Parts: sequence; structure tokens; C-alpha cells
Amino acid sequence: METIIFATKNKGKIKEINAILADVPDVEVVSMEEAGITVDVVEDGTTFESNAMKKAIEIMEASGKITLSDDSGLEIDAMDKAPGVYSARFMGEDTPYPERFVAIFEKLKDVPKEGRTARFVSCIGCAFPDGRRFSTYDTVEGYIGYEAKGENGFGYDPIFVSDELGECLAVVSPEEKNRISHRGKALRKMKEILKEELIK
Repeated sequence: METIIFATKNKGKIKEINAILADVPDVEVVSMEEAGITVDVVEDGTTFESNAMKKAIEIMEASGKITLSDDSGLEIDAMDKAPGVYSARFMGEDTPYPERFVAIFEKLKDVPKEGRTARFVSCIGCAFPDGRRFSTYDTVEGYIGYEAKGENGFGYDPIFVSDELGECLAVVSPEEKNRISHRGKALRKMKEILKEELIK
């Protein structure tokens, strides 16, 4: 059984990842916490890929294990693609999301629906101890709604309306969200890479 570390402390994210990677043979995905890794990676990259790869490489070096990581965020076109790579730190790391929503609604108050286009972006990074490096990227397109809705999901899900689902991501079921989500799509691409690379 090959243990792969996913560079996150979020148990919900690990559950989501294990569900997507369930059909990769002889692989167990564990969190940093489960692996006993306490390295705190400074995410100072200017792109999703640079942050994802930095996390994967640093945790791989600390653990000696194949490591996956993701960097994801929300790009709002009318805000010059902000908050982007700074999504988790927008207005300060400890700022509650409802306060961030109010600030975003204020910035977009005079912007019509067609100008409120936005997307969630995810980049999955992978680092093998032998030097192999891979990354995958995907998005989910939509727009910023006019009010926060729903109790599901996390982060900016309550204000993001998916074009494909026609509904806010915090309203739909976790299964529906995983099917169309940026992270889900990028992870499924990474799954195909892992299936090939793990037998080499």
C-alpha cells in the first residue's frame, strides 16, 4: 500500500480527495496531521501553480513520501481577478467570510449580472521523492450572486453561482459540487497521472 500525503489539515478536504482517488490501486491518502508533519509552508507564490508545487515539494522533502497539494481561489473579473491567489487571506486571514462577502458586494454594487463573471480555480501539485513533478489545473465558471445563500460548502461558495448548475454552490449537495467543482476536475486529471506514474 502506497501512502500519499495531501498537504492539508482540512479533514473534509481529505474525505473529498479519498472519494475521488478511491479507484487508484493500493493507495492511501492521508493528511499532514495523520502523517505527523507539522511543516508550515509559506504560500508566497504569485500563481496557483507556484503555491501548489511549493507546498507539495516542501512536504515531500519533510516526509519522504509522494505528496499532493492544491492551491485554489476565486477570480472575479470585475475586480481584476481578485482575490485570486490571495483568496484565503483577502482582507486578512482571520476576517470572517460574511464580512468578505459584504466587501465584495459593495465593490460590485453597480455591476450588472453580465459583468459579475467569476471562476473558482484549482491547481493540484504532485511531488515524487525521485524528482518527478506534475501539476493539473481546472476551473468552474459562474458569477457572483447578489446575496449569500446556502449552508453547504465553505469559503466563497455562498456567493458563487455555477453556470452549469444555475445555482449557488453552497445550496447544492456535496456530490453535485464535487462533480463540477474546480478541485474535483483537477483531482480527476491528477488521478490519471498517478495511475500511470505509480506503476513505473
